[in-house]
Amino acid sequence: MKKRTNNKKQINKRNKMNALTRTDYHFPGQTKVYHGKVRDCYFINDEYMVMVATDRISAFDVILPKGIPYKGQVLNQIAAMFLDATADIVPNWKLATPDPMVTVGRLCKPFPIEMIIRGYLTGSSWRTYKSGQHTICGVQIPDGMKEHQRFAEPIITPTTKAEEGHDEDISREEIISRGLISEEDYAQIEDITRKLFQRGTEIAAKQGLILVDTKYEFGKIGDQIVLMDEIHTPDSSRYFIADQYEERFAKGEPQVQLSKEFVREWLMANGFQGKEGQQVPEMTPEYVNSVSERYIELYEKVTGHRFEKAPDSEDLLKRIENNVLNYLKL
Repeated sequence: MKKRTNNKKQINKRNKMNALTRTDYHFPGQTKVYHGKVRDCYFINDEYMVMVATDRISAFDVILPKGIPYKGQVLNQIAAMFLDATADIVPNWKLATPDPMVTVGRLCKPFPIEMIIRGYLTGSSWRTYKSGQHTICGVQIPDGMKEHQRFAEPIITPTTKAEEGHDEDISREEIISRGLISEEDYAQIEDITRKLFQRGTEIAAKQGLILVDTKYEFGKIGDQIVLMDEIHTPDSSRYFIADQYEERFAKGEPQVQLSKEFVREWLMANGFQGKEGQQVPEMTPEYVNSVSERYIELYEKVTGHRFEKAPDSEDLLKRIENNVLNYLKL
């Protein structure tokens, strides 16, 4: 992997231009738009979706007040790479990436849950376990485990998909009994989830990383199950440095993490976990720059490729619009 140069002048220039935190397009054939936590989704002729990965950043289900330059490009390009690398396991929604911050894909009918798979006891699962709750989403966690300890086999801990507020843990049995997904479809996506996680684990190992946990979203096109949204990005996944894991775990030291967890840890250290009455700490330009640099570092370590910053334009919105319009004309 080529060594990345630290070009703070470019980052500062992008900050002066402001990160891309909001879009409001009107594409030909557009029927509706959905502004998610970090992505803006434009529905075209009830057949396609244009997904813009903005520079918004969220944590604890709260959109933070400042955007992170290049974050959208990082997430979009990592997701595109992994969608292509797993297409033999399950069909996915992606058709093209006409802009570094955009994916155009087939419109799917989404399942109302997210499939979270965990290979290690860390993050929110550790916080739940440490509180004394040793059953997560109907899965019994053995007593006596330590933070960052590897599970004997990866566990699946689904959540509901909340359009607003917090996603909620849910068990396999509840999903089926409530009719959210048929038993047959759930069995299929559970099997696909394990296969995707295994593939992601193998790819990560080649980069000297451990894929710790991740989430997948699925939907249907007709009767076909399709993988949707992002996959194996720093926002949806957590990675450890492989050659440091055993020594750090044996000493009870924190793991070096490649994920958005460093943002959550900064928020928690400053008294914010998304609870009522808590204030998001000030995101100074210096802090925003450091997060941007961290995302670029994550891209390079996860993909093994040098991050090529999209050409700076005085009008990111116009660049994206032109690229999407040119694609839609095809």
